Amino acid sequence: MAERLPEVQWTQREDLAALVAALGADNLRWVGGAVRDTLLGLPVKDIDAATPLRPEQVVERCAAAGIKTVPTGIAHGTITTLPGGGPVEVTTLRHDVSSDGRRATVAFASDWREDAARRDFTINALYADPNSLELFDYFGGLQDLEARCVRFIGDPDERIREDHLRILRYYRFQARFGSDLDEPAENACARLAPTMKGLSRERVAMELLAILALPDPAPTIARMQARGVLPVILPETGTSQIAALERLIACECEHDTTGTAIVRLAALLPAADSIAESVAARLRLSRQQRGLLMCLAERRESDGDAPKALAYEHGRDCASGRLLLMGGDPHAIAHWEIPQLPLKGGEIVAHGVTGADVSRLLRQVEARWIAEDFPDRARVLNLLETALAERA
Repeated sequence: MAERLPEVQWTQREDLAALVAALGADNLRWVGGAVRDTLLGLPVKDIDAATPLRPEQVVERCAAAGIKTVPTGIAHGTITTLPGGGPVEVTTLRHDVSSDGRRATVAFASDWREDAARRDFTINALYADPNSLELFDYFGGLQDLEARCVRFIGDPDERIREDHLRILRYYRFQARFGSDLDEPAENACARLAPTMKGLSRERVAMELLAILALPDPAPTIARMQARGVLPVILPETGTSQIAALERLIACECEHDTTGTAIVRLAALLPAADSIAESVAARLRLSRQQRGLLMCLAERRESDGDAPKALAYEHGRDCASGRLLLMGGDPHAIAHWEIPQLPLKGGEIVAHGVTGADVSRLLRQVEARWIAEDFPDRARVLNLLETALAERA
């Protein structure tokens, strides 16, 4: 593995050079995902930096250089700087003072290795000098990155007890970057899985959905189930649901469709709206996510018989998900513009219909319109005439 960070587009940004100049090259190193992903040749989304400067010093020096800042996490030493080309989180070097498994009390530090020691995995504790791009690796992260091994820094049990969410983070990173399994990490996650019961539901949901959004999370989810990790956060999932997820992902590949986390979550649950509602509440899903999950829970074998009607009734997202969950092809509705019924209640009233009969006739015409695969307005008016004649 290289001892210097490759010169890629983000490392040569002029606005980042201005940030480095404002804080001082000796006072800043790139760290975390940007370094890791650059070494792996992957796109870089977020750029983070570490500094021995205190938060107030970061704010002061940035202000002097005309760089805006936002105190997004100032209590924990994080300042979001806005140098122009995109936000950069700058965090003061820290070490943990105490932790209850959900949140840590930290103190500022001045030693780079001490800061690295509090991070979760070796591959996330790689630092790079902003000018020379020299890499600093205190715990064998470069070797682990080359071996595609996700390994905790230090004792896995101790690191998980500091933050129980690291169990789910381990599986997410292992699914994304790992090839060989790290047995100490795997065993620690299994031993300490019950500790996740104390985590906030939002944090659990965030990590679970992030795992499910990966290209092929099925092997990881199956391992989480076998190790007793998944039952702690998703006890509704059994062997048949694991198989359903595998079939779903195979269907996505067959039809060249990008999978979505909520549809995959639906595969991990029995097809019952009461279960979907319970899980959505427990994971504190958004209203949109909850609605989609419950719609997916109502899937039926007949969904593939009329995909356009399914999309008209439930929307494209739910219809596509239900088709995939039942082994169908969603391309029939991928670019179909869902129409509106070209008939208004007032047009029925004009024929002398009143009261509840108006909505009843409207629904009757709509049902026939759907059954005929959404013909044009002229045909809809014919359908209305037929319905009126039947009523007479």
